[in-house]
Amino acid sequence: MLPRNLCLPTLVGAALLALGANATAQDFPAHPITMVVPFPAGGPTDVIARVVAERMRVSLGQPVVIENATGAAGSIGVGRVARAPSDGYTLSFGTWSTHVVNAATLTLAYDTLGDFEPVALVALSPMVMTASKAFPAGNLKEAIAWLAANPDKAVIGTAGVGSSPHIAGMFFEKETGTRLRFVPYRGVGPAMQDMLAGRVDLMIDLVANALPQLRAGNVKAFAVLSKNRLGVAPDLPTVDEAGAPGLYVASWQAIWAPKGTPAAVIDKLNAAVVDSLADAQVVARLSDMAQDIPARNEQTPQALGALQRAEMAKWLPIVKTAAVKPD
Repeated sequence: MLPRNLCLPTLVGAALLALGANATAQDFPAHPITMVVPFPAGGPTDVIARVVAERMRVSLGQPVVIENATGAAGSIGVGRVARAPSDGYTLSFGTWSTHVVNAATLTLAYDTLGDFEPVALVALSPMVMTASKAFPAGNLKEAIAWLAANPDKAVIGTAGVGSSPHIAGMFFEKETGTRLRFVPYRGVGPAMQDMLAGRVDLMIDLVANALPQLRAGNVKAFAVLSKNRLGVAPDLPTVDEAGAPGLYVASWQAIWAPKGTPAAVIDKLNAAVVDSLADAQVVARLSDMAQDIPARNEQTPQALGALQRAEMAKWLPIVKTAAVKPD
């Protein structure tokens, strides 16, 4: 009987901890939640986070307050959440670059997979390949043929080394067997200005960034790097239709909680995100920003975890092979 008696305090302690966790989950949230955006206020990621967070308040009964913690390619803000208590009151609003690419380009004090609990995928941001009006190709097939015949001659502008346009361009090279001259800029705006001036031949960037110039007819668009056409630009062919099947590149935004956050709390947070993404006003605002809302079955914590693992398996070898280090 002695071993059983010795185990009794342990069992009682475990039971009390379980009861405490259940009570915490039932009461959640009892005060405002902080959602850390690792980029400056006013940028695309920040705006998307604010649109979703404002609607989450309705479901949760508490405000979701945005905190912008910028720097080091987003790793400062993400690291802040990795070190936060596992109670659901501090969340990470991150992207493909912060929660996938940074694992290959930076030395991080946290594990992008192991230190977080997936909450929900929020939005998908397709990318589009554009060209200057002077570029000697009228469609994607012709562009690939010209690039193959003229290696290292075409200039592709990026938003900096290690940025999503840079990595997308490397993926394009790999999949098409072409070679491009990469020129990094301090942001998309300066790169686009040089494309309009004829100093940049090609760009691969988020649809939201390229759309104003496309609508104005200032640049040519070859294809959206996605399986599906865009609601905001329905005439733009997909890469499958344009002659480069499977050349898919999309950024995305999602929400995570610190590792160890109770499952019941994750479920409440996920339900609030799902409600937000079903709201007509949220749908309209995200659509105006050229964001695709994931299908309902893609909005679960399990689906986000699977997506993140698949994206890391796809992109990390490409990034590491090229020895990319962000500016």
